[in-house]
Amino acid sequence: MTATVLVTGGTGTLGRLTTPLLRDTGFKVRVLSRGSHEAADGIEYAVGDLTTGEGIDAAVAGVDTIVHLAGDAKGDDEKARTLVKAVKASGGKPHIVYISVVGADQESFAYFGFKRGAEQVIAESGLPWTTVRATQFNDLVLTLAKTLTKLPVVPVPTGFRVQPIDARDVAARLVELAQGEPSGLVSDIAGPKIYTLKEIIASYLKATNRRRPLLPIHFPGKASRAFRTGINLAPAHATGTHTWESFLIDRLR
Repeated sequence: MTATVLVTGGTGTLGRLTTPLLRDTGFKVRVLSRGSHEAADGIEYAVGDLTTGEGIDAAVAGVDTIVHLAGDAKGDDEKARTLVKAVKASGGKPHIVYISVVGADQESFAYFGFKRGAEQVIAESGLPWTTVRATQFNDLVLTLAKTLTKLPVVPVPTGFRVQPIDARDVAARLVELAQGEPSGLVSDIAGPKIYTLKEIIASYLKATNRRRPLLPIHFPGKASRAFRTGINLAPAHATGTHTWESFLIDRLR
């Protein structure tokens, strides 16, 4: 019998890459979406909202695996709680594969705290689970670079470093985990190289043939101190294969 996988956040940046890979490995793929979609390319859609809980009971019914990618700036712990509650009500015991963020265990600011909360909800659910933490995606770093360079003088937080990973590498790892046995918290995944934020911005400006003066700024606060210590980095787990430079070339082509 073909195993069914539910993908939350399946229409997002990571989900759009993960769902076809799951389908191609033999899963029957069901995507949770807040809006209705016609089934296409071997992928079906279930309407539901993890914020309100509407439609989640039906979405989780009969699934063997859940790849939980749905996330936001806040409330990921509550979304995980809603998901787990619906699964338990269904009587099933699917393997939940969750994507978290490197540094979540530090809880240095709200976003990491929500991610850590979601990790704990899943780990304490009594359901089979696997969680993997990833560094920041290339897409997020690109968005940051675009935002900062809109200004005539670019503010650059001093001491900040990133280790951007390509969403394609993350998607491939998630599929591996979904095919495997529940493994708890597995090794982090991270991009192949660490950059200062200044290097990221300079490379983006060069790639877009623009010039901007860069203004180093020391940002105060607990979160800024945490980033200066590198809590968002995983140098021992530089498993990504797509570099920031190659991503830029592809995206700006």
